[in-house]
Amino acid sequence: MIKFNLFSFALLFAARLAWAADDPAAFDWQRAQALHQGQQQGGQLTSDEQAYIAQAQRLHAQQAQGSGPGAGQIDWPRATQLFQRSQRGEKLTPDEQSYLDRAKALRQQRQNGGGGGGATEATGPATGGKDSVGLIPLCDLGAGKYKGEDGGLYGGGKNEPPPELAASAKKETAKIRPLGAAGQPADDGKVVLLSVGMSNTTMEYSRFKQLADADADKSPKLVIVDGAQGGQAAAQWLTEPESRVWQTVDERLQAAGVTAQQVQVVWLKQANMRPTAAYPEHAKQLQADVAEGLRRLKAKFPNLRVAFLSSRIYAGYATTQLNPEPFAYEGAFAMRALILAQSRGAADLNWDAAHGEVKAPLLLWGPYLWADGLQARSDGLMWTRNDLTPRDGTHPSTAGRQKVAEQLLKFCKTDPWARGWFFAKP
Repeated sequence: MIKFNLFSFALLFAARLAWAADDPAAFDWQRAQALHQGQQQGGQLTSDEQAYIAQAQRLHAQQAQGSGPGAGQIDWPRATQLFQRSQRGEKLTPDEQSYLDRAKALRQQRQNGGGGGGATEATGPATGGKDSVGLIPLCDLGAGKYKGEDGGLYGGGKNEPPPELAASAKKETAKIRPLGAAGQPADDGKVVLLSVGMSNTTMEYSRFKQLADADADKSPKLVIVDGAQGGQAAAQWLTEPESRVWQTVDERLQAAGVTAQQVQVVWLKQANMRPTAAYPEHAKQLQADVAEGLRRLKAKFPNLRVAFLSSRIYAGYATTQLNPEPFAYEGAFAMRALILAQSRGAADLNWDAAHGEVKAPLLLWGPYLWADGLQARSDGLMWTRNDLTPRDGTHPSTAGRQKVAEQLLKFCKTDPWARGWFFAKP
């Protein structure tokens, strides 16, 4: 009998995302994991939902036993673990690397229609939804209005922070410097950039890590760690420190050879799963969940100085209710509200010890990623059907992950409050 628990389920789900395609045998692993998590948290499932989880358990068992669709001669859970370790920057043994290479080759063979049968993976463009939903990107809204909200990433039609916030950013990011394992300044120390978010975030950030680590301009003292996890949206991070989501972050830091005391910068890209309330209620809930998550991040990482926030990419091609439009678009207003609340002196988001107990890192915009599908925004960014997977039109394809990774890398190399810690020679 194979033991099936939340960790093994999450591992299998992470593999489905990280390997860039879900087995499209009409099985929605995102839905299955969400149902399983709800059940673990005491939720009541319908008979159909219980049957769906049972089906997931059977498929998982087949994978682990080396039978069923897509099994072949590879222990896929083991291959998944090796892949995740390599993505976190761990060095594999020659035998482990050989095993991972064999798994990749078999998976590629099946993608190309070979491998002795079994379902091929979902490829090609997203097929559902709309090429445009008719909304104006927040960065282009200017003096316009959306449901009573003005434009601009920082409000008032402005995409640059006001002078006071800019001065705060300069002051706080100037404190970012290499730290030793115990958090003390050290010439041979490290600066950790950690991602926080859900499945889309880890899919995009893992590609960013590959690009950034290969970039000759990146400081050798900067360590990029992917803390984002599949199925872990904003509300799922509001758990106890010993919970699985936080343990996973600890494990990834340890695997990268760094400590919690060395985490100084966070990229946070979050949403909530299956929102249903109208605007602004769902955005206020997201704002509250992210605010609490930021407080927990600061408590866990005492030297965390700044969190760069991003909202979702275009979801107009979505074929599920995971986080479709206009929720993806409206999530940006939640991120902006957090930044503005802090800059206006919200005590529960205070970042400056001169004004009382520090509760959160300084909040700034990271790259703003939303564009109205095929309608290019002012800087040319657009989202084509090839950028999203045909499985659900919500998760980024390989092309979509590349696009976000390039946006994030460009941000790190051009933003005035990122350049100092990203570049080897600012």
